[in-house]
Amino acid sequence: MISFRQYPSLLGGLSLLLFVLSGCAGFGKRLEPPRITLANIKVQETKVLETVFQIEIRVFNTNEVALEVKGIECDLELNGKHFATGVSKAKTKIPSYETTLIHMTMYSSILYIVMGLEGLSNTVKLKYSITGKLRLGKGAVPAVIPFKSHGELPLGGLSVPNNI
Repeated sequence: MISFRQYPSLLGGLSLLLFVLSGCAGFGKRLEPPRITLANIKVQETKVLETVFQIEIRVFNTNEVALEVKGIECDLELNGKHFATGVSKAKTKIPSYETTLIHMTMYSSILYIVMGLEGLSNTVKLKYSITGKLRLGKGAVPAVIPFKSHGELPLGGLSVPNNI
C-alpha cells in the first residue's frame, strides 16, 4: 500500500511521464499532401505504338518541414481518360513553404492518345488530372504521400519538336 507521503512523488512522476509522451506525439505529425500542378508538357519522341512526353510538375510544399523527395510516380488523365504514366527518380529537397519543378518522363500508347484526344475539335482547353505518390527519404513518416491535382491546359500548350 502507498503511504500518503508518497502520493506527491507518484503524481509528479506520472505528470512527467505524460508531459514527455505528449511531446513525443509531435514527431508523428501527419504531413500534408503537396499541391501539384502541371507546368509544362512536350512531346519528346513518337514511335509506332508509343509516345514519350517530358513534363514538368510544380510541387508546392505546404508543410512546416522540408520534404526530402527521392522519387515520384503519377498518372495523367486528359478529359477524364487515362493518357500517360510516368515515374522519376527525382532526388530533391523542397524547403518548407516553397516550391520546385520536377522533370519527368511519361509514356503513352497511341491508343490512349487517340482516346484522350477524341472530340477535341470543339475544345479550346484540355482538362487534366494528375494522381500519384511522392516518395520521401531520410526516415520521413509517412514515406509515401499520395496526391491528386486537376486543372486546364490550353490546346496550344502541347509542343511538338520539329524532328517528329
